[in-house]
Amino acid sequence: MQQWTLVFLAWLVAAVSTLGALFLGEVMGLPACVLCWWQRIFMFPLAIVLPLGLFPLDPRVIRYALALAVPGALVAGYHQLLVARVISEPIRPCTQGVPCTEKVIEWFGFVTIPTLALVAFSTIIVLLLLAHRRGIP
Repeated sequence: MQQWTLVFLAWLVAAVSTLGALFLGEVMGLPACVLCWWQRIFMFPLAIVLPLGLFPLDPRVIRYALALAVPGALVAGYHQLLVARVISEPIRPCTQGVPCTEKVIEWFGFVTIPTLALVAFSTIIVLLLLAHRRGIP
């Protein structure tokens, strides 16, 4: 696959994730916890930054997008571990509003919002790393 196509696919994942988060929050009225907001802070700009680097293709957009996707994946991974009760919540980032350990949705018995975010961020990271590798002579 060409570098442009890989960055475009990463943008598609970011755009669908952004629209999905907006749909769940604004249309369905599902509350967002603090960690969900942090994941949105890292995801939403990706839906804007990635297409700006596509026309014309600017390989530097890969670096900028990775600077958002990697911390977003770390927050999503931490959130996933909290929801799965693999780790306890010693830091207490969610003292107000919705608890970060609450499963607001659970599809097929295991798909939660942090799972969706972790998959999206991981997919974006893989696509961007592949795009970076395609650009190296």
